[in-house]
Amino acid sequence: MLHITRKSKIKELVIEKKSVTVSELTKMFNVTEETIRRDLKQLEDEGFLNRTYGGAYISDGVQNDVDVNLREFIHVEGKKKIAAKALSYIKSGDSIFLDASTTSLVIASMLTNQKLTVVTNSIKVVTKLMNNSNIKLVIIGGTLSGSSLSNLGRTAETNMEHYFFDTAFISCRSVSRQHGITDSNEQQAVIRKIAAEHANKVFLIADYTKFDKTSFTSICTFEEINTIIVDEELPPEWHSFLAEKGVQLVECE
Repeated sequence: MLHITRKSKIKELVIEKKSVTVSELTKMFNVTEETIRRDLKQLEDEGFLNRTYGGAYISDGVQNDVDVNLREFIHVEGKKKIAAKALSYIKSGDSIFLDASTTSLVIASMLTNQKLTVVTNSIKVVTKLMNNSNIKLVIIGGTLSGSSLSNLGRTAETNMEHYFFDTAFISCRSVSRQHGITDSNEQQAVIRKIAAEHANKVFLIADYTKFDKTSFTSICTFEEINTIIVDEELPPEWHSFLAEKGVQLVECE
């Protein structure tokens, strides 16, 4: 296959799937990883996509559900700042929900001495906490989603209805003053919505790139959120808007 044809096919695939991995492209086109990385570098230089460790992604589209293995390497420092701040709101004895976001995964990696009950539908969070003797781990069952490595679907939703939390940490794909908190995956949004409805306190954990955007389906309104933790300072209009909604805004330094 000619280089220009391969690049065109990669572009079509990225537009369709929103994210691709180097390994899948290597197998698809029967070329070396070095060749694929070079193709992705050229497409990034053209402003078509963003490269990250192991693959590439685009941010466009309301139904943009980037593979979790790539999301782990996007805005890493911002997620660490959000997670570190989130820890200050967790105390021993709490029952908390951690969703299937990579920011929740970072929170899980920072849980050390607190004795907690952690409920999650994320396989990666389960793997991170399964050997932590301080954690009572409750796993939400359901149908495994390969792209998010989380349990979703009707069984997961029914399972979620049985649990209540001191604190729920939920993420999203987008945050808009007009449309509220939205997600690209409808099944993931339902899990997050139930978590918000079943928690005494709800924390939205979202990096600054998610604001002023709208995705495919609604998670909840601002009235259902107690606190938003974001990694960077938001524009003044967000400060006044959230104050009117009664939502505490925590901007990490």
